[in-house]
Amino acid sequence: MANTTETLARDSFAEPAGVMDYVRIARFEHMTKHVFILPGIMLAYLLRAGDLDLSISSLISAALIGLVSAVLVASANYTINEWLDREFDRYHPKKSQRAAVQREMSPNLVALQYVVLAATGVGLAFLVNPLFATAAILLLVSGIIYNVQPLRSKDRTYTDVLTEAINNPIRLLMGWAIVDGTSLPPVSLVLAFWFGGSFLMNSKRLAEFRDIVASDGQKTLALYRKSFGRYSEASLSVANLIYALSCAFFIAIFLIKYRIEYVIVFPCIVFLFAIYYKLALTTDSAARSPEKLFRATNLIAAALLTVGVFILATFVDMPRIEWLTDQTFIRLPQSGWWH
Repeated sequence: MANTTETLARDSFAEPAGVMDYVRIARFEHMTKHVFILPGIMLAYLLRAGDLDLSISSLISAALIGLVSAVLVASANYTINEWLDREFDRYHPKKSQRAAVQREMSPNLVALQYVVLAATGVGLAFLVNPLFATAAILLLVSGIIYNVQPLRSKDRTYTDVLTEAINNPIRLLMGWAIVDGTSLPPVSLVLAFWFGGSFLMNSKRLAEFRDIVASDGQKTLALYRKSFGRYSEASLSVANLIYALSCAFFIAIFLIKYRIEYVIVFPCIVFLFAIYYKLALTTDSAARSPEKLFRATNLIAAALLTVGVFILATFVDMPRIEWLTDQTFIRLPQSGWWH
């Protein structure tokens, strides 16, 4: 609680925010989260390229414009996130150092920054195609649902995770739209990304819960985020299991339905889940700050292995495993001790 008291004292004499403080609340360094756009691009190209007249130059152009659009829309969401959370972030041991907490910021300038980022991001999205623009608008709306009263889903248990994680399938849709603006990705893939994102977001909460409760207690944590007042380590752990199993279920449906060779990727995906779950259970790990996951070398190595196996399964036919999709029954001998 000493840190909280010091933060409150500093806040009463906060210095006016400078230009870089307004840049900081846009969190451009979080653009690494847009890595989930890349699977959408890759999968759309693999599954739909044969039905489309694609130009590599136009694809690269659309990808660059789309990435900038996604970054700007996400930064608009981060801007209102930091501004609206400033009274709560002061109770968090790390987020209390954010610019919106430490500096006196103009609400008019914050609003202007949000509008400029959102309008520019959506405007660029329309240069890609209408489907990508729809995804950009959905990303913007999800930020409002998550942060703004009276909805503010981040304060509600389980709903907080599910509404934040919806950004993952939205990013998948963005990547898909860059390649093909005339169709939607498979529902199994969308649900796999949603529950996979839920696993990641819930792991972050589990890591925060374990670390902050140990240092400051659950009451302080609940002042930072209301939903934490109704969570427990057990409930967060069970939720993680549910999200992981649900994601695995829909991944399996997609892998078997669209290319049987992809089943060899599944063990790698399970391994990825295990590594990330271990991170969530490790004190002060990168699971609390997903934008820093590149520092988790074992996770990166497992992710690269998964990508490598996926590429192998994409281009190498394995007819011997096609029996996995057939209805096969193991017939017992007609004579034996059980007769």
